[in-house]
Amino acid sequence: MHQLSVQTNARTELLDITSKVEEVVRRAGVDNALCTIFVPHTTAGVTINENADPDVTRDILAVVDSLIPFHDSRYRHGEGNSAAHVKSSLFGCSLNVIIEKGSLRLGTWQGIYFAEFDGPRSRKVWISFSPAV
Repeated sequence: MHQLSVQTNARTELLDITSKVEEVVRRAGVDNALCTIFVPHTTAGVTINENADPDVTRDILAVVDSLIPFHDSRYRHGEGNSAAHVKSSLFGCSLNVIIEKGSLRLGTWQGIYFAEFDGPRSRKVWISFSPAV
């Protein structure tokens, strides 16, 4: 297993970690495998989406923040970060990406994003590989 350190800079943020994951794949010398990317936090997640136009991530966060506001009188969790937990559950904490010939098999416009919902914080991303069958 490999670990990435991620530093986020805002309460909610989509941080492109594609190049960091690619570097882990390169250093590990993986040729053909399934790459699992796992976020071990209850107020963060991981997703794949367009990485060509930064307006896409801004639009995603704007809609998510409007649907799940940070403050809501229905929240009961004592730490005051219920919205972050809801967002994390909706995004999910893991992804699988195919590695073929030493490269991530992502679509032309796809990137891997760490999704921060309770930042800024120092976070971890765990990466493991399963052999291709």
